[in-house]
Formats: sequence, C-alpha cells, structure tokens
Amino acid sequence: MAKITKEEALQYHSEGRAGKIEVVPTKPHRTQRDLSLAYSPGVAEPCLEIEKNPEDAYKYTSKGNLVAVISNGTAVLGLGDIGALAGKPVMEGKGLLFKIYAGIDVFDIEVDEKDPDKFIETVKAIAPTFGGINLEDIKAPECFYIEERLKAELNIPLMHDDQHGTAIISSAGLLNALEIAGKRIEDVKIVVNGAGASAVSCTKLYISLGARKENIVMLDSKGVISTAREDLNESKREFATTRTDVKTLEEAIRGADMFLGLSKGNVLTKDMVRSMAASPIVFALANPTPEISYEDALESRPDALIATGRSDYPNQINNVIGFPYIFRGALDTRARTINEQMKLAAVRAIADLAKETVPTVVTAAYDDSILSFGAQYFIPKPVDPRLITEVSEAVAKAAIESGVARKTIENWEEYRNSLRQLMGYESQFTRQIFERARRAPQRVVFAEGTHPNMLRAAIEAKNEGLCFPILLGNEERIEKLAKELELSLEGVEIVNLRHDREAERNQRYARILAEKCAREGANLAEASDKMYERNYFGMMMVETGEADAFITGVYTKYTNTIKVAKEVIGIRPCYKHFGAMHILNSKKGTFFLADTLINRHPDTETLIDIAKLADDTVRFFNHEPAMAMLSYSNFGSDKDGSPASVHQVVEYMQQQYPHLAIDGEMQVNFALNKELRDATYPFTRLVGKDVNTLIFPNLSSANITYKFLQQMCNGELIGPIQMGLNKPIHFTDIASPVRDIVNITAIAVIDAIIQKKREERC
Repeated sequence: MAKITKEEALQYHSEGRAGKIEVVPTKPHRTQRDLSLAYSPGVAEPCLEIEKNPEDAYKYTSKGNLVAVISNGTAVLGLGDIGALAGKPVMEGKGLLFKIYAGIDVFDIEVDEKDPDKFIETVKAIAPTFGGINLEDIKAPECFYIEERLKAELNIPLMHDDQHGTAIISSAGLLNALEIAGKRIEDVKIVVNGAGASAVSCTKLYISLGARKENIVMLDSKGVISTAREDLNESKREFATTRTDVKTLEEAIRGADMFLGLSKGNVLTKDMVRSMAASPIVFALANPTPEISYEDALESRPDALIATGRSDYPNQINNVIGFPYIFRGALDTRARTINEQMKLAAVRAIADLAKETVPTVVTAAYDDSILSFGAQYFIPKPVDPRLITEVSEAVAKAAIESGVARKTIENWEEYRNSLRQLMGYESQFTRQIFERARRAPQRVVFAEGTHPNMLRAAIEAKNEGLCFPILLGNEERIEKLAKELELSLEGVEIVNLRHDREAERNQRYARILAEKCAREGANLAEASDKMYERNYFGMMMVETGEADAFITGVYTKYTNTIKVAKEVIGIRPCYKHFGAMHILNSKKGTFFLADTLINRHPDTETLIDIAKLADDTVRFFNHEPAMAMLSYSNFGSDKDGSPASVHQVVEYMQQQYPHLAIDGEMQVNFALNKELRDATYPFTRLVGKDVNTLIFPNLSSANITYKFLQQMCNGELIGPIQMGLNKPIHFTDIASPVRDIVNITAIAVIDAIIQKKREERC
C-alpha cells in the first residue's frame, strides 16, 4: 500500500461534509403526517410503552443496534495522551468500521475526564441510550478498573477493544500456529514483551485457553516483571514470575516457544529469535515498526510462524476481524455483558475460519498456495465476508448458552441469512474488490488519456494502489490537462500512438492482427491503419501481454468497441457470444443484472450464453446464483415473441444444469417478491429463494432498468462488467463519472489476475 501523506489524510477528513459519519433517518419523513408520527404527538405512544416496559426500547428505538464508542483520549493509537477532542477522528473511524463491517450504528463520545470514577459515572449516566459500549484508547492501568466497574454496574455489552480485540485475534492466531507447529498450549513457554492493556488482556486470554502462568514471562520497559521487583502495579503483579535467572529479554526468550510483542519497534534481534525453541511463534505486533521485521524473523528462523500488525505481511493481527462481529452477536441476543465464554467463542470461530477453503472473493488476488491453512495463512483476512456469519453466530450462541442473553435465537440458518442481508455484502463489495486489486496491481491501459474523467480515474486508481496506469494520447495535451486538474503524472506511462517512437510497435501489432484475421478478409495495410486507433492499439497491448487490462468508452460508442474486441481479443472458448453485467448493491441485497450493454436483440442461443456467463460471474463474486429469466409474461402465459424465446432458454438451462436455481419466464415483481411468487407459482425451482440474478429478454429492458436504478436508487451500481472475452477488456459509458471508472479498473485488475492464473494452470 502506498504511503499516506499528511495532506491526503487531512483532505480525506475535511473534504465535502467534514468527518466520517452522519445520522440518517430510517423512517418516512416527507409529509406532515410522517413528522407527526416521528415526533409530536405520535412519539408519545412509544414513550409510554417504554415507561411501562423498558425492554420495549429495543422495539421502538434504535437502542438495539446502537453502540457508543467512548474515550477520554489518554492513550490514542500510538499518539499517547492527546486529549479527548484530539482523539475524535479515531472514534469516528471506529464508528465507520462498525458500520461497514457489521451494520452497527455508532455515536462517538469523547469524555474530557481523566479521573476514573468521574469517567465511570459519566458513562453510566448516558448508558440507557445504547445497546452496547465500546471503550477505546484509555490508558492502563486505569482502563482495567474502568472496564471492571462498568461491566459490573451496567447491563449491556461492554468491551475495551484495546485490551480484548487484540487478545481475541492473537489468541486465534496462537491456537492455529500451535497446531501447525505441533505443540500444546499447556506446554509452551511464552514471553510477553509489553505490560500495557493489550499485553495483559492477551496473556489472560492465553491462560483461559490453557497456557500455564508459570510458563509465562512478561517484560515492561524496565525488564522482566518478577516478584523481586517492588515497583509493580496490581495488573503487573498478577504476572510476576518467581524466576530469578532472567532479567532481560535476551535471557527470557532463550528456549521460548512464543514471543508476543506489544511494545516498540526493533527490540527483538535475529540472535534472540535463533535462540528460541523449534518452530518458534513470533507475534511482533508493534505498529508501524514491529519488534522485529518479518524479513529478519524469517531469515533468522525459516521455521518461524510469524504474525505482525501490518497489512503488507501474512497473518495480520487486526482488531477489525473481531470487534464488529462480537458486538453484532451481543446486540442480536441483547446480551447483558460480553463475558469470557463469548470471547472464547470468537477466538475459536476466527481460528476455525482460517482452516476453511478460502472463497474466490478473497483468494483472487493471492497465490492459491499462500491462502491455504499453514505458516503463511493462519489468520483470516479482514475482507473475508464469512466473518460476520461465523463470528457473530458463535458469539450469539455463547451468549445464550452462558445465560447472559435476553433474546433467544431459534432458527440459526435464518439468523445467518439475516446477517448476509443486513450487509447485503453491498457495503463490503467494493471494499473487497479494491483490497483484492491492491494485492497485485496490474498494468492497465486507459484509452482516452485526454478525457478529464479518464485521466482523473487513472491517477486515482494509481494512488489507491490498484494499477500501474498507461495513458493513450498526446503527451503534451495530457500533461496540460493534468496541470489544469492539479494531478501528478508521476508513475504514469503515456503512449502516443502517432509518435515516431511507436512506429515499430504499430507495425508489429499490425502484422500480428493481419495474421490473426487473415482468413477474415484482413490485410497488412488495413491492420496498419487500425493501429492508429486507440481501441485497436490498446487491445493489442493486452493481446500481446505488454499490458494486462484495457479500459475504454468515455469517447467511443460501445458498438464500435464491441466490434474491435471481437476482432482483436475474441470470445472465450465454449461461448459464441459475450455480454456485460451491472451489479446493484442495496439494502435489499446484491443483484446481478445481465446483459446490460452488448446484445441488442438476443435470440435463444444468445440468451443461453448470457445465462451461463451470468452464472459464472455471480459465482466469481462468491454468491450462489438464484436466476430469474425476465419477461412481460409468467411461465408460458404468452406463447409468442420474446416470452417464448425466454421459455425455451429456461427449459434448456434446467435440463443441462439441473442443480442451478433458474426459472422463468416471469415478470420482475414475481422475481423479487418471494412470498408472492411462491404463493402463486409454487412449482418453480426458485421456491424459498431470494432471486439475486436477473436475466433480461433484450438490451432495451436491461439498459433502461439499470440506468433507471442508477438515477433513482440509493444503492451502489457497479459496471458494466465484461463477461466472456478472452482478455480483460472493459467498457465504460460516455457519461461515466470518475468513481465508476475507478470501480471498473478494480474489476479489470482482478480479471487480469484471474486470467494469468488460468494461463498458469494451462
């Protein structure tokens, strides 16, 4: 990931609406009647119900999905005691993470109070507002006292994430690392370097998992914490060792099985790691500089199992893997607290997830051998969409089984589905795509380098680490435009098709194209002329492997682009047609729409290819397709025209793919209204299923639908996504805004990654 500059960080937080979160109404509020229901006089009724039964607050207010992120600013990230107000950007950021990962609403509250008792009283006084409380960035040892008292005196889930978040994720990593090393937790010798909130909580949780206190040595800035020292506070005394033979880290780590670092960078040397036991476990979690670098630890001990707090190395200990889903499970059961059983359930769920086959949506940007359980992968990736179901369910079950839940979940499959629907994976979708693309950025050619939106998108994609952009166009015009737009062209390649230095490449591309199309009436002279057209030239860059993907469309009609793509790139084997898909992410779920761009009047054969391509594409995005073939009639009620053609497609697909959930022809209201469809047509293959894939009978209906949704819907629309070409050639619309082009770039990068993997396997 590219380094974040001070200017970028300040601009991100200040541009547009200041800050990172806002309050959004969830009820109708357009009419006077709506407002009368929302406030006076209608609001009196739920108030009276809550007065009679306080539990009804969960029924009539947002309490059940509202968490307070509360801090006094005494230990903010690595910045220390910077004060409550200065810590507000961090608390807003935590609120953003709660929302995007688990759909939890947050009020961030900065309390300007360092006295622990006064701070506790403040939190207690505002607690009725919330379904849960996340304490954040409070220094040790006060944080232990504050959390202990609040947990005892409040009846809602509360957690100090600085302590328990790191403890839960590192515990999951430890369990898996021990399994890989072939060791038992009760036998291993553990050295903990650091004695703050995270270190103490980690050590306590390790003991809960079976580690023996006598096998643990903890160090602070003064050395080994031992019973011989008289300068220890209560939290340190709990872990004081009786050993008198070790006083330094160098002495303590000799022969140890595990090192846990929650201290400062570069305190662990190669020689210290060499002195550890066989298959040593090294968790160097100081950020941004670990106690020992990943490279040094691995060089000194190739058998080491290593985790850090950084995203650019394997096995990142990242709290976002835990806290959103722990609170999700706690809120959904209205738990009175977050107890030890719930934390341990989260640990085991996270650990177990790392052993499962990693879905394509996560692995696409990684070498498959890395993302399988082992030394390079024993902690799930933060973008794994299964975390919300696996961890939240485990925590919810533990809350119920341990007796702290006030609400019981009877149908767990329904609960898991509700979690998927809550997120719809929609808020995670783009984030996952970008994360995957950043892992292996590709060389992407942007056809219209002189178009402002295309130029901005290329620079933004580069700055986000998605690609290495190649702009086609006149370099002087591009440089002038970049200057006007105040964009830096550093790291951007510009290719002028008409420049003398491109003459050799033009002729080489022309020869390749002429040879490829020799039996289709092509000749070298015509091919040479075509190489001065940006679409031909750019696609030939991809065809020859001199670039990995191609983006075009803001100047060019897609009909011309389609013609060139067929000629230069060709259609994937097993298909005679290709298509395009748009993806709609909304609160009602994720919907895949096809074909929205390519085939004007598809016949039966074309619609079959579109359905097959849609099935493949939806699975690529880690969704199980439930496909509705749309028309203006239902299940044979109209025997002529396009309904008859669609009817034939359904019959073919059901025969050839008996396990595919596909049916039709049907009207869109029956496709999207499960209850209406199942009651009226109980014979369909879609009974009980929420349709997520819509196949349209022609281009007019598909194109009109997606553009209507684009204008009217609050959801996110991504596309067009090319389906079926041999190489990553992707199109935009003439009116595409910058962000849409960036989204398509990320898709194109992933397409290129997958294409390379296909070629490697062949």
